[in-house]
Amino acid sequence: MTNPLIGLRLKALREERDLTQDAIAGLLGFNDRQTVSAIETGDRKAKPVELAQLIERYGLDPDYFSDPFRLVGEGKFCWRQTRCAAAALNAYQDRAGRWLAAYRALTTAEERPGSRERRSLRLWENSTYEVACAEGERFVIDYDMGEVPATRLPHVMENEFGILVLMVDMDPGISGAACRLPELDAVLVNRSEPPGRRNFDLAHEFFHLLTWETMPPKRIEDVCETSKNRVEQLANNFAAALLMPRRLLERFGEWTRVGDAERAKRMQQVADHFQVSVSALHWRLVALRLLNKSAPMVEVVSAGTEYLKDTPALFSRTFLFVMAAGIEEGRISVSRTTKLLELSREALRSAFAAHGVLTPETV
Repeated sequence: MTNPLIGLRLKALREERDLTQDAIAGLLGFNDRQTVSAIETGDRKAKPVELAQLIERYGLDPDYFSDPFRLVGEGKFCWRQTRCAAAALNAYQDRAGRWLAAYRALTTAEERPGSRERRSLRLWENSTYEVACAEGERFVIDYDMGEVPATRLPHVMENEFGILVLMVDMDPGISGAACRLPELDAVLVNRSEPPGRRNFDLAHEFFHLLTWETMPPKRIEDVCETSKNRVEQLANNFAAALLMPRRLLERFGEWTRVGDAERAKRMQQVADHFQVSVSALHWRLVALRLLNKSAPMVEVVSAGTEYLKDTPALFSRTFLFVMAAGIEEGRISVSRTTKLLELSREALRSAFAAHGVLTPETV
């Protein structure tokens, strides 16, 4: 069998179960581990009987080595979370990996939006925060992101950088993630969280994807605007500058010479304007020295801004268009789609409609 996934998944199996190539060779009756190594590198085909032995011996799903709609031994994730149990995070990563694998399997690089080549920022851990901020502000101008960059950010990421952006339901404690595959980048955001956090998470993970080669992020990071981790601090500075460029913030006047009540009111208004949290705005103003570091954090008041009222539609139009086309072309069944996305048929129809995607007749 020449499926290129087999070698990757055999290696992943070994690493997950802490098995040596010699142990696999012994199970399959090979003379030495070199044959196992050749299968993993793709230099030797795996025989169906050999895969059957591995599936039976290690209790694997029958399609473990062949299912294109799962990630095994591929992809690197970086999760933003708060006190989420490791087992729950691993389980969710498996689910998310299936969505990304399905999108990859049902498209070609030419069919996906955005640039065919990855774009990156040449930043390193010793880069200054000022440089990271300058890059964030430059993006707003270069990509014409307007007066409220948060509203244009998903479009820019997807259509300029080829990054799949998915708004999804996540387990408690998980805010979002960036994922890097050999041929695809993606960001997943918890659509149930407040808009300000969603936007900041999106910009933060954007930075990680842009700098993955020079400073790969940790698999798990805590959601914290004042993280002591250097890479996370750089990501936070980039995200804050992208969402709240200095030239736009300065239009809102003086911050240090107003009373606490007036400042609290104005900060809520400005945070609502940029669609960020008051906390994120506070630290951005401090970083720009437009607000004293000793200034107390204002209390968040209830706002009636429209953008706060709506939860984004599930997944994305790009993603669901691909799933609908896959159903229409017979490349994935309706039942498998509903199982993969964990939606009933009715919910799947609603998801298509929410993004203006024509629902296949068979759904």
